[in-house]
Amino acid sequence: MATAAQWIEGARLRTLPLAIAPVLIGTGAALGSIGGLSSLIIGSVDDGQPHGVHLPSLFLRALLALVVSLGLQIGSNYANDYSDGIRGTDDERVGPLRLTATGAAPPHAVKRAAFASFAVAGLAGVLLTIVSHSWWLIPVGVLAVLAAWYYTGGKHPYGYIALGEVFVFVFFGLVATLGSAYSMVHRLSPSAWAGAVAIGLFACAVLMVNNLRDIPSDSQVGKTTLAVLLGDDRSRAVYALLVFAPYVLLIVPILTGQPAALLAVLSLVLIVSPLKTVLGNAEGTALIPTIKHTGLAALTYSALLALGLSL
Repeated sequence: MATAAQWIEGARLRTLPLAIAPVLIGTGAALGSIGGLSSLIIGSVDDGQPHGVHLPSLFLRALLALVVSLGLQIGSNYANDYSDGIRGTDDERVGPLRLTATGAAPPHAVKRAAFASFAVAGLAGVLLTIVSHSWWLIPVGVLAVLAAWYYTGGKHPYGYIALGEVFVFVFFGLVATLGSAYSMVHRLSPSAWAGAVAIGLFACAVLMVNNLRDIPSDSQVGKTTLAVLLGDDRSRAVYALLVFAPYVLLIVPILTGQPAALLAVLSLVLIVSPLKTVLGNAEGTALIPTIKHTGLAALTYSALLALGLSL
């Protein structure tokens, strides 16, 4: 049976910044749309509902949104471990520990861990729905769980037909960010949309470099990712575009009266190292740190953008 350390490694902690980032942006955009953090400190804000938005209520919603996002990310990681493991896709994979493929944990235990994570996300989602009076969050949450499972699960996983980036852009970009923002203040600003697209692109960049690393092994087992379709050189170029585009999107909050969003540019320094690694034609295990560094750059970008939007 896997040790606690192996279960933690199997959760793929390097991917968790991408679960935190959209909630940060959603919170910052929500605060910015109601006049900033100072407006909540002074008093309640009318959000169009019979009740006002108060600071404790807003941060409770942010916390619940964070639990939902983390639960879905960890559940997705365990689900991918299980599904790829029983298919044999991970048998020759380069990268972090795979619980199922290595036999560190039996498949049924990994599957239970995935469903337990989804259950935690579901419970937090129900509570968020209740406190925010946003009942549409429930079907969206169900769709998110199904998308996480069928990424590599089921008879026809869409992650095997080059649609993985579509999933992460929609659910870890648009849905996570806009869902967080709307659950807090029942409105969506242009800055929220721009931030959602930005973090969706960062999430795609992480997946792209992960699949770039695995092009040889994925090609052998018939797993067609976008990186496999594009090939090595084009995948590296697309990665560069994906990590630079979020900075171009900062023009949206700046032009809509939130110039402090420019703070996010400071995170550019964190992109230099992974970009040099990818464009320097690194392969295999040499690309593993790039996944972590890209995720940290996305998290820093999101934290700085959230700060700028909430001022």
